Amino acid sequence: MTVRIGYASGVYDLFHVGHLNLLKHARSQCDYLIAGVASTDMTQRLKGTTPVIPLAERLEIVRSVRYVDDVVIDEHLNKADTWREVGFNVFFKGDDWRGTEKGDRLERDMAQIGVQVVYFPYTVTTSSTALRRALTLLEGGRTGDAALKA
Repeated sequence: MTVRIGYASGVYDLFHVGHLNLLKHARSQCDYLIAGVASTDMTQRLKGTTPVIPLAERLEIVRSVRYVDDVVIDEHLNKADTWREVGFNVFFKGDDWRGTEKGDRLERDMAQIGVQVVYFPYTVTTSSTALRRALTLLEGGRTGDAALKA
């Protein structure tokens, strides 16, 4: 019997129930779950923003979730590079990626190395982006990373 090693990557900034749901659903579909926490540099390249929560703290938060067996720093935009370093046979992502250019690319890249991509329902009620916007409003309407760091 093949052991299902799962991988769920994310920034996991401002950890919320959507993150928890992804990790919980992922763990229910594999024998061993590795969570990849995006480095600050990768987050800046990918999303153009700096996480509010420092990397070391995001790692500790995700490491403490009972559904997670191991945590690694994710520094690769191409998840095939992550696969070479970490080793997994199923990749978990929110279904907001399904049918998008980046989701299609992920599926192609993973198919080439024999990794299954499994999507879970995206938690639409909460997102780190919405939380960042709320923090900005609470900070008096200042915008961007400067408002969050002030």
